[in-house]
Amino acid sequence: MLSVSGVTKKYGKNIACNNVSFYLPPGGITVLLGPNGAGKSTLLKSITGFLRHEGRILVGGLDNRSVEAKKIFGYVPEIPSLYPNLTVAEHMEFIARAYRLTDYRDYATELLDRFELSDKRKKFGDELSKGMQQKLNLCLGLLPRPSLLLMDEPMIGLDPHAIKELKQLMDEMRNEGKTVLVSTHMIDSVDMLWDRTLIMQGGVLRADVTRQQLEQSGERLEDLFFAITEGEAPTGGSEARGCD
Repeated sequence: MLSVSGVTKKYGKNIACNNVSFYLPPGGITVLLGPNGAGKSTLLKSITGFLRHEGRILVGGLDNRSVEAKKIFGYVPEIPSLYPNLTVAEHMEFIARAYRLTDYRDYATELLDRFELSDKRKKFGDELSKGMQQKLNLCLGLLPRPSLLLMDEPMIGLDPHAIKELKQLMDEMRNEGKTVLVSTHMIDSVDMLWDRTLIMQGGVLRADVTRQQLEQSGERLEDLFFAITEGEAPTGGSEARGCD
């Protein structure tokens, strides 16, 4: 579903992503971990086509910058970017028109209900609290029912109910054979949810492991993360290991 090959992104002399490569097959939840400044957001923005980069990215076999690819993936940015003069309902309609969706209204209503925004349908974007803006941010990314969903720190600012609903929706997407890539630096927020993890540090992909591989090695995700980001990765461990 998602193929990233040799992606490098530079800001002047600073290399934010350095020759990053991995492949995510259809289905499953992958967590992109790393400390602040590891290059996670830059990588996601490169996948969405927001940033120019070296290397190649394919979504469903299509160039990530093509209109055809953009039709099948959704993106939830870390910071909601809402229109102050559009209501909640109008934001949903805007995305529906952008994706040329039909018969979307029932699903839009379901999403607003699940994230407790139904009574805010007539509220403008700048009238919402930060938590409500993040909930709407999620609804907008989910509305097109993407085959690939990219999310950057999606749980920041959410209340417990919204976190529960988001995790359930991610699990539903996995059961439907869809692919979810979640970027975060909070390991606890994704514990027991992920099928695969990618760990970045200093713009480099340092680990690519499945839950099964980690369990077989006897390692914990937290231990692997800190071994990579704060010390030497265990010998015979999972550093720089790729999996299909």
